Amino acid sequence: MVSRRFYLQLVSRIVAISFTGLILAFIFLQELYVLSALIILFLVLQTIFLIKNLNHNNRKIAYFFNSIKNEDFTLRFPENGAPKSFNELNKSLNTLNEVIQKIYLKNQTQEQYYQEILKHAETGILTCNDNGHILFSNPKVEKLLNYTPLNHVKQLEQVDKKLYELFSTIEPFERKLFQLTNERETIELAIKSSKIILNGKVLKLITIQDIHSELDKKETDSWIKLIRVLTHEIMNSVTPITSISESILRYYKDENGIIPAIQVDENKIQNTAKGLEVIKNQGNDLMSFVQSYRSFLNVPIPDKKIIKVDELLEKVSVLISQEIGFDTISFSIYKNADDLEIYADEKQITQILVNLSKNAIQSLTGTNEATLQFILGITSDREKYITVKDNGPGIPQDIMDQIFVPFFTTKQDGTGIGLSLSKQIMHLHGGNLIARSIPNIETSFTLFFK
Repeated sequence: MVSRRFYLQLVSRIVAISFTGLILAFIFLQELYVLSALIILFLVLQTIFLIKNLNHNNRKIAYFFNSIKNEDFTLRFPENGAPKSFNELNKSLNTLNEVIQKIYLKNQTQEQYYQEILKHAETGILTCNDNGHILFSNPKVEKLLNYTPLNHVKQLEQVDKKLYELFSTIEPFERKLFQLTNERETIELAIKSSKIILNGKVLKLITIQDIHSELDKKETDSWIKLIRVLTHEIMNSVTPITSISESILRYYKDENGIIPAIQVDENKIQNTAKGLEVIKNQGNDLMSFVQSYRSFLNVPIPDKKIIKVDELLEKVSVLISQEIGFDTISFSIYKNADDLEIYADEKQITQILVNLSKNAIQSLTGTNEATLQFILGITSDREKYITVKDNGPGIPQDIMDQIFVPFFTTKQDGTGIGLSLSKQIMHLHGGNLIARSIPNIETSFTLFFK
């Protein structure tokens, strides 16, 4: 509405100036020079007034945008005392100023909120441009790198020259590990780079994590789980030995001392023999458990060589075909890659695949249309893999996190080292063993090779 009225006023003034010019031309042709001079003066005044009017509005709008640019929202234009069109223009500018102010305050609040989050983040975050100028860094970065304030990547040269070289050369989407030593400690840093575009400029976003502390936490959790399982197994073996020993001891000793031999009857001798037999069996179980613990701690270094995966799986297929229940399941090998080869210890990998297959066959007991499948291939990250997959009842979610804990088992006759030993072997190969289970749909264990 304001622009329309302003437009109409502008057009009317231009039309008036044009009409005055035509009259001036006509009078000048009539050689009425005095009247022409008066009309020329009137024409000049009209033009000056038009220019002044336009300049006034231009200055007002320029002043308005300059204030917005400088984040000054105190500017107010009078909405009364001027021509109606100017009052409406001023009112519109004031309204626009209020809207921009609200948006600005909202953005400021959000920015402060995000900055508070970044300040308390356990991950170090910084952004820098192509010239190495650091535009933002949270306190965690300065704490991890032991330098404050950080304004330029070159400052890292004072911390460690190799760290400066890493930051200078790291490319977007690269991930590197760096061991940083300062006067307090040595920490392992995982440094990851990515690219962001802000206001049309390409910036480098770098995140830094202290993986040493994370590994310490994981290691502590693993020890707690291991000690809990060890305590459980040892108590299960020792408790019956202690109980039976006390019972046998009461046959031959009371509060007055050793019982005379004449008081020992045939029944007590038979019970003693039975009790000693139980103690012997419990002792053997405990020794077997300790032997399993020793075997877990003494995994030999892999004797690696090039292995054709097709031939390896054919060998494993023959070995597991002798297992009870194998003839009741549907077995197949699915290849996502041909002529796949891995660099590994054949005996150890065979041991893993046979153990995983035995577990799968046992879990498939009573499953309708039971299937066991070997799947081999290469991931998008160029990792080679072998998967043992079945459609059995699966692994409950509440014990999924514990299946690789040494000596943890849900089987009455299990030692609990099969999966943990398999994982350790894969780590010695520089790879990994990953489990995935959807109850009553599928369960898979995947061996990844670098």
